[in-house]
Amino acid sequence: MPIPRRSLSKLALATALLLPLLAPSQGLAASCCGGGGGGALVLPKMLNQMVSLTTSAEIYDGYWDLQGHWTADPAGSDLAQYRTSLGYALRLSDNLQGSVSLPYVLNRNRYSGLSRNTQGLGDTSLSLSYEFFDEITCVYQVRDWADLFPAIYLTVGLTVPTGLSPYGDLQDNFDITGRGFYRLDTTLTVEKSVWPWSVGMTVGYGRFLARSINREYAQWVAPYTKRLGDRVNASLSLGYTLFMNNSDATVTTTLAYSGLREEQAIIDGQRDPLSGMRRQSFGVTVSRASTAINPEWVVKGSFQRAPRWSGWGVNFPTTDTFSLGVNHAW
Repeated sequence: MPIPRRSLSKLALATALLLPLLAPSQGLAASCCGGGGGGALVLPKMLNQMVSLTTSAEIYDGYWDLQGHWTADPAGSDLAQYRTSLGYALRLSDNLQGSVSLPYVLNRNRYSGLSRNTQGLGDTSLSLSYEFFDEITCVYQVRDWADLFPAIYLTVGLTVPTGLSPYGDLQDNFDITGRGFYRLDTTLTVEKSVWPWSVGMTVGYGRFLARSINREYAQWVAPYTKRLGDRVNASLSLGYTLFMNNSDATVTTTLAYSGLREEQAIIDGQRDPLSGMRRQSFGVTVSRASTAINPEWVVKGSFQRAPRWSGWGVNFPTTDTFSLGVNHAW
């Protein structure tokens, strides 16, 4: 039985929407010292290079419709996506760093009696981050006003459509690993750690670039111009750090809330009423760092859940995401 493409459009959107990210919604607390709970690729202040390897499993379970009502998937459905992301960060100057991240995606899905297993590259993410601080801002106690100054990052990013999108040779939504559009992002991150507590806030804005389209799911169509809607994302996090006995190693637990909104797409100058989305989620991350200040190794695991509640999303799937990653800096 063929799967209606509209029925899977939310799955396709989620598949490609979350690929370029190394779990930024989990929060960035304490990354000023490199040992925080976040999953984002942030190079510790006094180190020069870092590699990151993260694996994740995203399990789909229901969706929010265009009115924000939550609905369960049909009985017998089993939708999941597995990702392995490789990242690299390089310090370009005292206050400037760059990074690149490339995910590999495996889709394993069963829906309405049809099973599909596909795989391929996801969309590539490139970024430049400027640090508005010259010294490590993590402190053990506040002695004066200067100790309250946070770590502030301003990041500009580019998403490159290296994944498989609906605008090529793909047969259906199960094959999608990318959105097919370039996107420019600007993100502001503010973090502060007063051991053992840490807080973080991230606010981002993204704008897709328009493109001409003449193919959809391997079928030639009349040419048209399309631009996906602008998007805004934000997250808040709170972390607590334990220092290991007889060791400088730390274990940090971070709780985070995140929200994401994408406006309706524009097709030949007209808004697409079936597009656009909103999503809210909660997450927890536990990370172990080799040292409190500028650790060479950080191992972290995280869990993120989108609540199965009406009104907490629009036109998007609800998912549980499990991630495990390791960073090595030098």
